[in-house]
This record gives sequence, C-alpha cells and structure tokens, in this order.
Amino acid sequence: MTVISLKSASVREGVTLPYAEAGYPSGTPVVFLHGLADSWWSFEPLLRRLPPSLHGYAPTQRGHGDADRPAQGYAPGDYAADLVAFLDAVDIPGALLVGASSGGVAARMVAGSHPDRISGLVLIGVPGTLTDKPAVTGLRESVEGLSDPVPREFVEDFMARTANRPVARGLVETMVEESLKLPAYVWKETLRGLLEADLRATLAGILVPTLVIWGDQDDILPRDDQQTILDAVHGAHLLAYEGAGHVVHWEEPERVLADIAAFATRIEHPGTSRPL
Repeated sequence: MTVISLKSASVREGVTLPYAEAGYPSGTPVVFLHGLADSWWSFEPLLRRLPPSLHGYAPTQRGHGDADRPAQGYAPGDYAADLVAFLDAVDIPGALLVGASSGGVAARMVAGSHPDRISGLVLIGVPGTLTDKPAVTGLRESVEGLSDPVPREFVEDFMARTANRPVARGLVETMVEESLKLPAYVWKETLRGLLEADLRATLAGILVPTLVIWGDQDDILPRDDQQTILDAVHGAHLLAYEGAGHVVHWEEPERVLADIAAFATRIEHPGTSRPL
C-alpha cells in the first residue's frame, strides 16, 4: 500500500483546497475529482492501492470537507476553474483526469477546454444529463428544504442510495462525517448549478481518450444516460460493472484502479497494452 500525504493548495484568493497525494513520483499524474457532498476521502480506497505506474492527487472541492467555503461560486464552471488552478498550483503540466459522479462534469469541462493539459478522461458514474431523472428530482426537493445543521438522517439516507453492494463500514462512516461538513447553502447551490447547466453542452469538444465506468445497478443513472456520453464523445469506451451501483469505485476499488491503470498505459503506449 502507498503512503497518502495530506497537503493544501491555494487556487485563488480565499479558496484553499486540501488534497491527498500518493504514489510514485515517476508515475503518470492522475487527478481524482469527487462529486457532491464528498471529499478527497472518496478516493482513499484507490489512493492507498496505487501501482508504481501512477501518481495520484485528490483535491477536496470548494465548500466540501475541510476546503474553504466562499459565499458563492458553486456552478460547474466554478469547479472547473478551480481544477485548472489546482493543476497550476501543484505544478502538474499534464494529467489523466478521473471524475466521479458530479465531479466528472467539471473534469470533462477541463478536458474539453484544455486538451493540452489533459492526456485522458475517466468518468465514473457521471451523468450525461440530469433531466427527467426521478431520483434527482426527489433529491432536489429534499435539498431545497435543508437548513443548518444538516440532519444526519438526510446524509445517511443520501449515502445509502448510492451503493448496490456492501461497502467497507469505515469508509461509509467517514463519508457521512465528511458530508456533514457541508453547510446547507453548499448543498443547494451545487445542486442548483448542476441542474441549471446544460450538461450536454459540457460534453462538446472532448478530443482526449475517454473511458466511461458505470454500474449497471445504478439507480440514479440508467444505461441510456451513459449512451448520451458515448454518443457525444468520439471514441469513448464503456465498461459496465455488473451488479454495481452508483459509487463503483467504493464497491470495486481494485477493479476500478486496474482499469484506470490499464487505460493510462494504453494512452501512453498505444498498441502495447491489453484492450479494455
């Protein structure tokens, strides 16, 4: 297992993001971006298993975990701008981006706008769109009714809906505690930003190699939603994990990491690695 170091990066005035770093200096830089309510801890199962070929970074996004919480700036574009600033602050000239859930929206925006900085894109349980999804409609109604302190019962129920298979108890407890750090306004503004954005438009212009990982028991994102991504991103490849839910990287961290490592090798050495 690799050692995880905790550091911080100032991405703009008043916004400092904690981040976890793990792996080998000579490995391919991989930046992991979490979704709504999570933090860098969402990727702890992957970071501590990193192979020598990868060097991982996992920032906690603004408003989440122990990151700074500005009064505004929670639209997908704000998170994308922070990601580019993070790459600059940590001196990462180029990286493979791995976005989970809504974190994949910011990741794909950066992949489309900064192809010179991004070698490839991995989307884990990332929505193509959020329109006409009953689970999201119900979540929005619940989130709009939140006030501080956010009830633990709400967070526990939110977490319970994301996995279809058992997840390590310690990880679930940690993620609940991390989610409880979010003020109600961060929940509201982040979800509003996602729902008000044209998510189909954020798929435009992506020219880097793209891997889509999705659990076929995802109650939030049906198969046709993932097809939206495949249709929009030329050459995108889908890996469907049978029996897995929305948080595939929690349910099957070893397999997800192996697929990311194989994808990174295929990008760096086309034609020499096994097909996905």
